[in-house]
Amino acid sequence: MLRRLTVFVCAVCYVAIAAQVSRAQMKRAITFDDLISMRRVSDPQISPDGKWVAFTVAIPDRDANRNATNIWRIPAAGGDAEQITQSGHDSSPRWSPDGAKLAFLSSRDGHSQIYMMSANGGDATPMTSISTDVDLFMWSPDGASIAYTSSVFPDCTDDACNKKRLDDAEKSKVKARIYDHLLYRHWNEWSDGRRSHLFLMPAAGGTARDLTAAANYDVPPVQRGDAQDIAFSPDSKELCFVAVTDPVEAISTNGDLFTVPADGSAPPKKITTNPGFDGHPRYSPDGKFIAYHAQTVPEYESDRWRLMLYDRTTDKSTNLTESFDRSVDAIFWSPDSRLIYFNGEDRAQSPLWSLDVTAATASAGSVAPRMLLVNTFNTEPGISADGKTLVFSRASMMRPAEIYTADASAGTARQLTHMNDSRLAGLDLAQPEWFWFTGALNARVEGALVRPPDFDPSKKYPVLLVIHGGPQNAWDDTWSYRWNPEVFASPGYVVVAINPRGSSGYGQKFTDEITNDWGGKCYQDLMKGLDYVLAKYPFTDSTRTAAAGGSFGGYMVDWIAGHTGRFKALISHAGPYDKVSMYGGTEELWFEEHDMAGVPWTVPENYRKWSPSTYAAEFGKFKTPTLVIDGERDYRIPYTQGLQFFTALQRQGVPSKLVIFPDEGHWILKPQNSELWYKTFFDWLAQYLK
Repeated sequence: MLRRLTVFVCAVCYVAIAAQVSRAQMKRAITFDDLISMRRVSDPQISPDGKWVAFTVAIPDRDANRNATNIWRIPAAGGDAEQITQSGHDSSPRWSPDGAKLAFLSSRDGHSQIYMMSANGGDATPMTSISTDVDLFMWSPDGASIAYTSSVFPDCTDDACNKKRLDDAEKSKVKARIYDHLLYRHWNEWSDGRRSHLFLMPAAGGTARDLTAAANYDVPPVQRGDAQDIAFSPDSKELCFVAVTDPVEAISTNGDLFTVPADGSAPPKKITTNPGFDGHPRYSPDGKFIAYHAQTVPEYESDRWRLMLYDRTTDKSTNLTESFDRSVDAIFWSPDSRLIYFNGEDRAQSPLWSLDVTAATASAGSVAPRMLLVNTFNTEPGISADGKTLVFSRASMMRPAEIYTADASAGTARQLTHMNDSRLAGLDLAQPEWFWFTGALNARVEGALVRPPDFDPSKKYPVLLVIHGGPQNAWDDTWSYRWNPEVFASPGYVVVAINPRGSSGYGQKFTDEITNDWGGKCYQDLMKGLDYVLAKYPFTDSTRTAAAGGSFGGYMVDWIAGHTGRFKALISHAGPYDKVSMYGGTEELWFEEHDMAGVPWTVPENYRKWSPSTYAAEFGKFKTPTLVIDGERDYRIPYTQGLQFFTALQRQGVPSKLVIFPDEGHWILKPQNSELWYKTFFDWLAQYLK
């Protein structure tokens, strides 16, 4: 009897194991078609009564070569999501304070305007019709007004003037651009003389008032600002915004906070004097304070963000997180003005934190923030009007962003949307394996390894080292559509992503150690990390390795080309190649001047030392087959950097290929262009690693 029972149990176990293996075998490698079909969920907004969450869903339209974006909503308690706009040009849903209406931005008629609809759905009505488009907007707390920003000519006093200027420029046969100052272009756009101004209009419609009339600065700053850089006071009588007013914007990271009466009775008033960037102002619900985050080092965009508290009575600011060696990102208050919540990068994650304001003020910032959502990557956080529910986006390397809610006191999270479950169900995606190793100068460095689909530990797999941009950035445990480790692993590669010196999320000292050392400790960390992987994981093939990177990652690939022959193939996307010409062609000069510790004519040795071009001086130095990719509208790292690198490769007889996208900037964003990018990427690797 016992023997028969044993045989039966073994048979059941065998069937269960076989079924599990069969299910695993049914899954397949992710393809570009899978990647491009994913629904891109973002911008969760909880309704004032806490019953609904509005959000946007972008779906790539390959035929139109763009993303079609619409607004959806879902019950905050859980349930089915419902699409409530259909145009494919809708974004930024914002609830009216009474919850009866939903305003949003739409370019359905060719220009970005504010539209209004019932919170229950239905037809939408345009609320603005300005020629210069609306860039961002927000409701006043009393629901009577809407603030928005639009790029206008500072000396124009009405929309008719702006429209005439734009029409005249469009009709003119002369397309010359004339400048007498820096900053004259940015990312992928040339300046046409307009400035982003802050307007206030009645929520019911009507004439808007320019609260920054004639200002020769942008609200928010065009270089580094976002929608969180504008806020209303709780009584709706005042707005706080961020602006850069230094005379040479191209070298300034000094953003300051300004306040302005909503009725336009007085000009904007500057309330901070910190030499670094002050941003993301948020009034406390009781009206006593403005919380914001600040960097204290001038001309350095990667100084950590401290949480600051401005007292509206005394006009004094207090640093609440000086002892907290991480950056504070998005900020929001609890309704009782007792807690400040924020998300902030910690290693490869982005937890949500809370800070007791009274305790932090009393102890001069020595109170550690409380981590609410641990070991996860959370962004776009918000809170319900009653303070009980947090809402946010969450993603991982294995899953695109979805909308979550959490109990504000306990931090217990619950997934609301499931927009990509069916698309992910059939894919063989590997859990990233995070590891630590000893880098340059015995520092602890973290990295991640992603195994290929249908993994067989008895096989040997080629290895792809991917290098992140920045350099003050990081490989985080989040989803990417442009540099996706899961997609990179899909053809049968082990993908290695390392966060070397300069990476964010590991403390300010670790980040700062890239300064004037671009090809130093960072390069050593990458090589030591790869050595660690090849020694630790027996399924990695040291004879078949490649390296790829974009932006700073592209720079490091260019650097690798002149410093080691260990790789079979290289891929450089938008990489700085010659630091002197890079300085003369880029726009945000503060970046080069800080990271190279000066300008080319004062510290020429630094620019020469850290230029990959320097190491092509010996004819024949470059030997590794290299793919070079650039966007012609990239003004951050001009595509001529890639041309110079490709020319050197060609003249030295190195197998190389150049791909230029005339209609793209720093990133390749259009679906059809992205498809070609991935295909070219994989074809190049297959040629040398398979």
